[in-house]
Amino acid sequence: METQELHRGRLIDHIGLVVRDIEASRRFYKAIFAVLEIPVAGEADDYFWADELFVSTADSPAAAGKLTGRHHLAFQARDRAMVDAFYAAGLEGGGVDNGKPGERPRYHPGYYAAFLLDPDGNNIEAVFHGEAKRSAPSVKITF
Repeated sequence: METQELHRGRLIDHIGLVVRDIEASRRFYKAIFAVLEIPVAGEADDYFWADELFVSTADSPAAAGKLTGRHHLAFQARDRAMVDAFYAAGLEGGGVDNGKPGERPRYHPGYYAAFLLDPDGNNIEAVFHGEAKRSAPSVKITF
């Protein structure tokens, strides 16, 4: 059995997306994960996963045989440059523009984000909330 790592201390334990075209999704998510520095932790023909996100086909044993609905997922970026790189890589990886990188002051001052639609129409965001001090990036659990 492979060693697994989980990062705790955040709101979501995990999210599952069931997609129409696993290869299109794999291309898109691998492109944005590369610039967001999120490693793909595991994959097979019918699924892949990274940290809290699990993506599978409808016929995967991990799915209930149905596509998930439209979701909005926001990934934290380290800085504005990472948001910009997310946007460029996501477009290159098959994503569709849903909001160019820029400030969104209606959310809060310093909110800098970009939005893309993934191959299934999910609204995928990278956001930098501005300079902040963290006590730790996350709590790491290895088992």
